[in-house]
Amino acid sequence: MFRRRRSADDFAEEIKSHIEHETDDLQREGLNEEQARRRAKVEFGNAQAARERFYLKDCIAWINNLLRDLQFAIRQLARRPGFASIALLVLALGIGTSVAIFAFVDAALLEPLPYAHPDRVMSVSESDTSLPGWPLSYPDFLDWQAQNKSFSSLDIYTGSGYLLRTATGAEPVHGERVSGGFFHTLGVRPILGRDFNPGEDQPGGPNVTLLSYDAWVHRYGAQPDVVGRTIDLDNKPYTIIGVLPQSFTFALSGDAEFWVPINNLSSHEHSRTFYAFFGIARLRDGVTVQSAQSEIRGISQRLQQQYAITGHDLTASVTPFSEVVTGDVRPILLTLLGGAGLLLLIACINVGSLVLVRAENRRREIAVRGALGASPARLIKQFVTEGLVLALLGSVTGIFIAAALMRLLVHLVPKNMAAGMPFLNGVGLNAHTAAFTVAVALLAALLLAVTPMLRLSLRQLRIGLTDGDRGAAGQLWRRLGANLVIFELAIAVMLLAGAGLLGRSFYRLLHVPLGFEPSHLATADVSVPGSMYATSEQIVELYREVVRRATSLPGVESAGITSRLPVQCDCNTDGIRIVGRPYHGEHNEVDERHISANYLSTLKATLRRGRFFTEADDTSKPGVAVINQTLAQKYFPGQDPIGQSIANDEGGIPSVWQIVGVVDDVREGPLDAPVAPTEYFPMNQIGEHSFTLAVRTSQQASTLLPELVSTLHQINPDLGISNETTMIEKIDTTQAALLHRFSAWLVGGFAAMALILGVVGLYGVISYSVGQRTREIGVRMALGAQRGTVYSLVMRQAAWLTLTGLSIGLLCSLATSMLMRSLLFGVQAWDAATLICVSLLLGLASLAASFLPAHRAAKVNPVEALRAE
Repeated sequence: MFRRRRSADDFAEEIKSHIEHETDDLQREGLNEEQARRRAKVEFGNAQAARERFYLKDCIAWINNLLRDLQFAIRQLARRPGFASIALLVLALGIGTSVAIFAFVDAALLEPLPYAHPDRVMSVSESDTSLPGWPLSYPDFLDWQAQNKSFSSLDIYTGSGYLLRTATGAEPVHGERVSGGFFHTLGVRPILGRDFNPGEDQPGGPNVTLLSYDAWVHRYGAQPDVVGRTIDLDNKPYTIIGVLPQSFTFALSGDAEFWVPINNLSSHEHSRTFYAFFGIARLRDGVTVQSAQSEIRGISQRLQQQYAITGHDLTASVTPFSEVVTGDVRPILLTLLGGAGLLLLIACINVGSLVLVRAENRRREIAVRGALGASPARLIKQFVTEGLVLALLGSVTGIFIAAALMRLLVHLVPKNMAAGMPFLNGVGLNAHTAAFTVAVALLAALLLAVTPMLRLSLRQLRIGLTDGDRGAAGQLWRRLGANLVIFELAIAVMLLAGAGLLGRSFYRLLHVPLGFEPSHLATADVSVPGSMYATSEQIVELYREVVRRATSLPGVESAGITSRLPVQCDCNTDGIRIVGRPYHGEHNEVDERHISANYLSTLKATLRRGRFFTEADDTSKPGVAVINQTLAQKYFPGQDPIGQSIANDEGGIPSVWQIVGVVDDVREGPLDAPVAPTEYFPMNQIGEHSFTLAVRTSQQASTLLPELVSTLHQINPDLGISNETTMIEKIDTTQAALLHRFSAWLVGGFAAMALILGVVGLYGVISYSVGQRTREIGVRMALGAQRGTVYSLVMRQAAWLTLTGLSIGLLCSLATSMLMRSLLFGVQAWDAATLICVSLLLGLASLAASFLPAHRAAKVNPVEALRAE
């Protein structure tokens, strides 16, 4: 095969030599040179046919034709570098973007979780009418575990924080408390050491811990002898019994480093009405999700009746764990994949139109080849090969673009958000993305091959031989090219409308009323070692010292502490009842926050009635509370709540709190959630070993953070300080803000690319149309047409295409925006302002793209145009 050309050349030399010798012999017989050469050639026969027979003797015809077609296709691209560059760039952008987004969808939604038989792993929880994923209480867990027949195992988990004592002092670390069979339920085994033994999760069990793989590597240098080592967590010795595998991830635990058994319960956690744990279970073979849920609901109802639990209308929920992990990101990823698919479609249409025009301009070439004997099948193979070459080069370039986009998008996800998205580690080129890339490349190749083939019948080839190139291409472009551009513009409108709605949602999200002033606020989380501050008096004294030292820093106006900062979550809730009113077991759920005396004034929250807390509100005084406006309006409509009392039941210990103040609503929950009723209790009356310090400063808040951390360590080096940041940064990195920001920016990026491609397509149509109508325009101007008339002629065509594309796109955008309602905040899917802005943007861009061809047409010289024809 590879020496065929050399053999053919040798054979040609033999033929030439034979004819030369025969010519010499005939000359010796008396013929002149011309007669002798002609006679020698006649006697030999068709030399070209002989060479072809020799060449094809050992030739595999289809391979030979394929190689020739490939060489010809590459030459065609090289001869037209402008066409090749534009087509490859557009195709590569479309393929690269769609492959990158698909890689995220594959990692999050298609790849199985890294557990044994992950389809059998279920999330098990209580379910309330106001909150579907209600946590479990520890006694309920024990009863559910003992009474169910649907699960081969049922376990619980809950997050926890610890102070890890290191050589440089105490460091806050994230841990997870789990029941003993947790890892068995997931089907995960340690790579070093062992799992929890039976009984280690019973009250009074030993202090043991499993390390995450990252903790083993970064804290202990991946030393194999780490098993058996003792570490200090919260001033208690814990023995390391094992190391979890690198592939293990548990999204709901974030970046937990230490996994400890639940063998030490607080007084609250012993209560059946203290809901603090989440369930994880494995279905038995043959058991369905529906039957398991039915059984657990029956158990839950029996327990409520048995223990006369009131205040909660609880049932049970059994959900595939994969749905719980991807619940928040699923709609966003599917929206992005849809946007990437539309962008790929626009790219393919643009490239297809370029190929179509190029094919029409090659009609004379194809007609000549057909007249010389090329069969339709042979011509089709040539176009298929050219399409494959273009699609292959575009796909290879697209893979590099996709790889760069994947790395960029993964790095853009903040660390605190990435901890809850373990699938990000699986984003990359794998078998699924490779198959998707091949499928997209084949579809693109099919489109690029079929597009010119549709215009190449034998009859049209004969017409092309006499008609030339221009007329056919112009007719085709007027019929088909315009329709393609309308389709592109409609898709661009859909993406622009989606991006506009998401952008407005994000703007509305960042401008919702917060109820406080977030600027110039520096914050830091503080963990207190329980062994050093065992009594409430010691803890209260620490609170006061922290606030006093922070307030004395230069530039600090005020300081306060809280159990949880605003705009984080509607967690730490409390069930209350109004003292003096009949109580029939109704469930009144409110957010609960513990704060210091100066905290609300530090936030610059507005006091509506009553007073804030003072330092005198300590454990020696009756319990007092401040409530927000929403709680006052909901539970005290038309009344003055000042002086009235609310009661709660914390771990079976009833407490009564007199309301002494009402403040404007401070948004304690997420930005995209309604403001919840909120109660505030004095930190001095409820001692906690972890809190957050908030400091208002007259200078830039970020410049205060290093000095603030240093001051806290001066108070006690064993205090654990973490998450030191400004309140503005805290808000910007909340999950709600991040999800809305990413969806808005990514869909906005798709929309910008779609707008550019659509406008480029429109420019190509109008420009090509002007080029095809040069003679017509010249005749019109020769007959007296003014330049304004020519402008009107061209712009009218552009306006018709733009208006048609806008109309179709606006109708389609109304349908698609309804599908993304879950991603919108404060904006209706049919938001008129967004649709008007999108229409104006696309209309102006289209007019700008059409002006250049119109200007060129208006400058046509009639004499030169007619002479060229």
